[in-house]
Amino acid sequence: MNADRRRQVLDAARYLREVRPLDPEELCEYVEGRPHPAVVRQVLREAAYDLRIREREDGTFAPVEDDPLDLPVGEIRRFPRSHERRLEDLLVERYGARWHAGGSGDRLRATIRRIKDEYYRQRPVEYDEETALAYAIYHLPDYYAVAGYVAADLARDGLLPRAVRVLDVGAGVGGPALGLLDLLAGEAVVEYHAVEPSAAADVFERLVESGPNRRVTVHRETAEAFEPAGEYDLTLFANVWSELDDPEAVARRYVESVAEDGTIVGIAPADKNTAIGLREVERALERDPGLTVYAPEVRLWPGRTPSDRGWSFDAEPDLAVPDVQRRLDDAATDAEHDPGEFVNADVQYAYTLLRRDGRRAIDFAPDASRFARMADAEDHVTERIDLAAIKLSRDLGRNNPLFKIGDGSEAVDHYAVLTRESTLNRDLRRADYGDLLLIENGLLLWNDDERAYNLVVDGETVVDAVPTR
Repeated sequence: MNADRRRQVLDAARYLREVRPLDPEELCEYVEGRPHPAVVRQVLREAAYDLRIREREDGTFAPVEDDPLDLPVGEIRRFPRSHERRLEDLLVERYGARWHAGGSGDRLRATIRRIKDEYYRQRPVEYDEETALAYAIYHLPDYYAVAGYVAADLARDGLLPRAVRVLDVGAGVGGPALGLLDLLAGEAVVEYHAVEPSAAADVFERLVESGPNRRVTVHRETAEAFEPAGEYDLTLFANVWSELDDPEAVARRYVESVAEDGTIVGIAPADKNTAIGLREVERALERDPGLTVYAPEVRLWPGRTPSDRGWSFDAEPDLAVPDVQRRLDDAATDAEHDPGEFVNADVQYAYTLLRRDGRRAIDFAPDASRFARMADAEDHVTERIDLAAIKLSRDLGRNNPLFKIGDGSEAVDHYAVLTRESTLNRDLRRADYGDLLLIENGLLLWNDDERAYNLVVDGETVVDAVPTR
């Protein structure tokens, strides 16, 4: 359709959208030459975000609602089989039906081992076609789940509009994109921009497609070179900061492209180096005027920023093992192979959410006359104190339940150790990651082996989880 007729379709859509649902067959009447309804439908799909319209099951288009998305938060049990089939189609095209066996299977397994080693040694990964496919086998499912959980948290807090513009910087092979788009399917109109310069973009384009209520555009440029246009409701850096030479500088390039009520999302694997690296970028961005850490490490004490290691991560239930991982693992015959070496179904991740509007997930300021600051912990060793803290881990303990906690002022790691559970303190165990805890009469001790503070929660301690969302 030429530009003039396209303009006529859009003008008619803008005029009628407030009157009644837009029917492509009716809109044909408003356009010179009466184009086929399928052509009109395609124009409406391409302009859905700009027009703020959603395609309905009956084929008509209706305006999106003004209120933010309200999506149910549930457990992600498996990587969808439909996505896995498309990945396997790529593997079959490249290697044949027995892609997991013989020489091709050996090369894919060797590539996964190399990727894991390079991550461990904090070296950048160079992506060619085979590396991208191996990476997809190993990481697509867990990255899919992580993005789904983080996006669900945003939606639960009313931070995702029904017409949402996303910028995915360092989009990789598409795991986070699939997780986010699946969550929003049927509920939102999405304009999705993915920035990925490597061969991973080829895999992304095959796995993540435009369709009704979503338009996906891939920009084959580096994060350092890409120039964002307009504003984005969600700017996503998923598992990419650890691969950049200067992640802080790159992240700062994109701050001004975040909408005033938008969110910067940083995600990293839970391992020590990448999780701590994420906190370093978070704390650097926080120093920029106008950026606030929304979650999970809310700064409870005004004007304070933590300076501890920052190794904090969440964990969700394992996924069902994807068939592509199981087949590759089962076909391994070399002496170095440990069963399960090429299975990656656990869901553990570090993340940060930053906002430009000053909002925080927990709008609470401790009363200094009641609560001690973690920054002043040295003054309270061997004393019983009251703390306001954020729960920053699942159970990390071996003998007693152990949870990382923080209040936004800590210079050294703090952990809450549950030595005797009671009805008065069971909220410590039951609270979710990122929840606010009010702890009364905990015993503060110094753990010289771990170089950290332990808050002993025993029969004399009261813990209340405060609903914040």
